[in-house]
Amino acid sequence: MKLSIIIVSWNVQEKLKQNLEAIYKSKVDFDFEVFVVDNNSRDISVDMLKQDFPQVNLIENKNNLGFAKANNQAIKLAKGQYILLLNPDMLVSVDTFQNMINWYLLNDNASVAGCHLIDNNGETLAHVRRFPTAWDQLMIVLKIPHIFPSILDGYLRKDFDYSKDARVDSVRGGFFMINCKNFNELPLLDERYFLWFEEVDFCKAVKQRGGEVWYTSAAKCTDLVGQSFGQVNIFTTQKYCRDSMLKYFSKWHGRASFLILYLAWLPMIILVWFADKFNLKSKAKT
Repeated sequence: MKLSIIIVSWNVQEKLKQNLEAIYKSKVDFDFEVFVVDNNSRDISVDMLKQDFPQVNLIENKNNLGFAKANNQAIKLAKGQYILLLNPDMLVSVDTFQNMINWYLLNDNASVAGCHLIDNNGETLAHVRRFPTAWDQLMIVLKIPHIFPSILDGYLRKDFDYSKDARVDSVRGGFFMINCKNFNELPLLDERYFLWFEEVDFCKAVKQRGGEVWYTSAAKCTDLVGQSFGQVNIFTTQKYCRDSMLKYFSKWHGRASFLILYLAWLPMIILVWFADKFNLKSKAKT
């Protein structure tokens, strides 16, 4: 088996159906398998999968296990030389998979790779990031970029050229292809993260062991951007973000960085709770 595609889904039946329809229209010269891990959806996702896509390897969870643990369930069963973690709100082109595999055959030293992500209008979505530091994450926690957007230019790689291939720190987890040959053991995500920072953590671990993370323009994929998040209130999403951020800095950085971020989050999470409770809307997205 050349490629295993893993999709973690939660209450996005329509997007998931579009995603799978696009996958099975792909033109490839190799075998691939598809896993869908359903995190206890309340919609008709599971029924739709059983009726319309019986060829999918379906894993039905009785609870929402989060992104990392759900992906790992399928990774342990995957037979592909390459594993693609693909969000359900991604739409691949007919040549996306073939182009990615062709690229990997010429760049076999790459452990992880992401492709060129575009929006519905065909515009490039910036998604290459540097590894987070306590400084840039503190700015995010305190919402400073809403006043001074350029303060995150370095972290967000505002100067990155998406028309060229390059070694990078990390790529978006929505399209995250892993070359299993470059791992001595099964490449699993750290299950301490429920949501957010899983892919950054994985890329960090790859770099620590001397591996390479790449962005390539050889393939394109349309990213409909965060359809699942619309179902969750702002307090819950911010809590997920806080918990994952603190776990990441506890794992990879010194105690001082962790404490700074921990203390910064205390008043902010309270403010978010009040905003959510009293339905105070904000245009802020950081």
